Amino acid sequence: MPEKVTWEQINRSGNKLLAPAYKSNGHVFTSGSVGSDPVTKEIPEDVAQQTENAILNLEHVLKHSGSSLDKVFKVLLFVSDGSFGPIVNEIYHKYFPHQPARSCIVVGFPNKKIKVELEAVAEYKELDPKL
Repeated sequence: MPEKVTWEQINRSGNKLLAPAYKSNGHVFTSGSVGSDPVTKEIPEDVAQQTENAILNLEHVLKHSGSSLDKVFKVLLFVSDGSFGPIVNEIYHKYFPHQPARSCIVVGFPNKKIKVELEAVAEYKELDPKL
């Protein structure tokens, strides 16, 4: 049976219509992580900073789900403009040097400030309840 990861479990507030992740059969499936600042929740104008923030937000969800960026084997990346590719790829490669499978789709986000969003599938291990 899939196990829901809640906003409370990852110590963040979020969209109450969805879970930040689900775990099943040794895998964690995340919802999309956008480039908002993890502390202020502000969305920076700069696509490079949004990309960095989105990956750090994803890393936070993975960590609190018993996984990590190096356990990611599939990424779905959304960008609002295809011309952002070189900037996004430069930052992406710093965090994913192991080159997980990836798709990249150009989309129109409902919030026009958002330029980058990613979701991932990763392996996980059970967290030690003493941590």
